[in-house]
Amino acid sequence: MSDYYSRSPPPLQHPVPTHPAFIPEPPSTPASPQGYQRFISSPPPNQQYTARTQYNPPPFQPIPNPRHEHIPDFAAWGMNDSTAQFGMHLGQTAVAAGQDYVQKNFIGMIPVTILKHHFNVSNSYVMHKLQLIIFPWRHKPWTRKIRRTEAGHTEWQPPRDDINSPDLYIPLMALVTYILIAALQTGLQERFHPQILGASATRALLVVLLDFLFVQCGCYLLNVQGTGQVVDLIAYGGYKFVGVILTIFAGLLNLGPTVYVLVFVYAFAANALFILRSLRSVVLPESPANVGTVNPASRKRRIAFLFLEAVLQVVYMGILVRV
Repeated sequence: MSDYYSRSPPPLQHPVPTHPAFIPEPPSTPASPQGYQRFISSPPPNQQYTARTQYNPPPFQPIPNPRHEHIPDFAAWGMNDSTAQFGMHLGQTAVAAGQDYVQKNFIGMIPVTILKHHFNVSNSYVMHKLQLIIFPWRHKPWTRKIRRTEAGHTEWQPPRDDINSPDLYIPLMALVTYILIAALQTGLQERFHPQILGASATRALLVVLLDFLFVQCGCYLLNVQGTGQVVDLIAYGGYKFVGVILTIFAGLLNLGPTVYVLVFVYAFAANALFILRSLRSVVLPESPANVGTVNPASRKRRIAFLFLEAVLQVVYMGILVRV
């Protein structure tokens, strides 16, 4: 035991660095055409360069980064690449099939050509049409214009070219304006609520639908035939909002109940005359093909129906002005 502690450890031996005896010189290079010289070792401090040139580095041009697209990490969800690609392909196929189904079953049911025809308006047409709706007393004639297509068929001229042609632009804008002005009136009376917008829109659409159903049923019972009557009747029923807006605006000015009633009566009378003269071309068409097909008794019934439709405008407008 004593021998173990008395024994000294062996001396440490450090590695001795070795240096190569000969360092080979790099291969010589030809002199640079700019006048640079290659030195084997560091040049003396007093040695001057024989030629100096100024080095102008090119301007820094950042390397455009590739567009990073967001690719979901499907591996984190427990799916491999094959499963993810199959799922994406299945989803794209389902979306394409849905679009094709909607195109065939729903969009095909909407008369896009007829809608384009009724929205083919101009600024001049809108101004003259509004003037006709408000002041229909001296307007002549009320017959619609017909044009012949290249295929030889006859069709109605668009509203842009015929002021007597019904359009959907003015009724749609008048409907939106009616909803907004109804909300404005309730706001000035400090009883506005967001439900007023929905209630006004529902009431307006119900009145238009009721008016359309009455005219459509009357045309069916009177055996009135024609093409494109549905959109025309909806357009004629929407022109009443112009007079309703004028009446509500008169109420906003606080000119008194007498002025309010006078404006309402005038708006009703103007709209009734406009409807009476406009629907005449639908109920009593004057085309050569229909001459002699309507007997006197049927003609009297159709005229009575037109007057009844004109009188009912006071009921529709009375419902709309009660905001």
